[in-house]
Amino acid sequence: MDEAGPLPALGALGDLRILDVATLFAGPNAATVLGDFGADVIKVEHPSKPDPARSHGLSKDGHGLWWPMLARNKRTITLDLSRPEGRDVLLRLAAEADVLIENFRPGTLERWGLGYDRLSQANPGLVLTRVTGFGQLGPRAADPGYGTLAEAMSGFAHSTGQADGPPTLPPLALADNISALAAAVATLIALHARTRTGRGQVVDLAIIEPILSMLGPQITVFDQLGIITTRTGNRSENNAPRNTYRTADGHWVAIASSTNSVAERVMRLVGRGDLVDEAWFATGRGRAEHADLLDDAVGSWIAARSTDEVCSAFSEAQAALARVYDVSDVVLDPQYAALGSIATVDDPDLGPLRMPGLMFRLSATPGSIRHTGRPHGHDTDDVLREAGLTEEQIAALRERGVV
Repeated sequence: MDEAGPLPALGALGDLRILDVATLFAGPNAATVLGDFGADVIKVEHPSKPDPARSHGLSKDGHGLWWPMLARNKRTITLDLSRPEGRDVLLRLAAEADVLIENFRPGTLERWGLGYDRLSQANPGLVLTRVTGFGQLGPRAADPGYGTLAEAMSGFAHSTGQADGPPTLPPLALADNISALAAAVATLIALHARTRTGRGQVVDLAIIEPILSMLGPQITVFDQLGIITTRTGNRSENNAPRNTYRTADGHWVAIASSTNSVAERVMRLVGRGDLVDEAWFATGRGRAEHADLLDDAVGSWIAARSTDEVCSAFSEAQAALARVYDVSDVVLDPQYAALGSIATVDDPDLGPLRMPGLMFRLSATPGSIRHTGRPHGHDTDDVLREAGLTEEQIAALRERGVV
């Protein structure tokens, strides 16, 4: 890498080039995070089989509504990697890139002659980030892997849902998005190591792993105590009161009491300060074992009051509470507005549209959303010219269906 100097105008990662050769969510979203902070992300898609994320979910006037966010800040090109000419072009691009993110089944790149041994010959400093369902080795490595399977295999679904109900999957791409953040972190770690060694490396990320680590000490608890976590609905095995409660005007609020001091404030506020003096109240686990008693006291107090009354009282008592929002509440919330959590971006097809903004703020090198997801192959010619191809070579590739 170049010696340290002034940061580029595009942000903290403005000197990085990322080749996003993945599809759908986990790999591409990792590239999105890096692109938000200035990396030049080149999204590579098949000429006749665009990334399925383009049409995933709801659409308006034929335009998918997930794509503008997922592919924001990315340049889009088409390239058929199963063709020798396409592989040659990818190697040219990889020679000038810092990172290549892919999610093909293990062995696919190697079958095409694009394994890390070949990629690193073209560019010894390249980081190859491989995001797959089950990782690059093991008995299920070659199986198709999706976030839903990770949510099932990790124990998340087993732990989620009402006590008398079935295991519950999340209504969103949870494992994929957790894996995307993990992949972005792993990629930056590998890039940091490159500053000392001068060489890239392979990041092997299995989607089944990051969500497993999010479940806390379940494995350790089972190892040491033989206890298998059970479903508790909105309650916690470790703290109480912790639940959702309905107000007199029909809204829902959520309460957290992970510390003894907050739990004490809640119970004094709802008129049951006598419970604070019970021996079991002194620990989160003890309170969780008396969740029925605590929920009855808190729930009945909240049910007798309007949402505004409840929120005001909890705020004054410095007890932890939040309204349960739907998305229409989110876009109007003043705290999100103060943080700039929701961005409005001009899209050439949809006009101004709102989407989640950056996940965090950097004081000296803030990120930005420079544009929404672009059409299929929008930047192919520009990127190939940058790689040194002539107009005649580009035209020949297009004529043969390689781009």
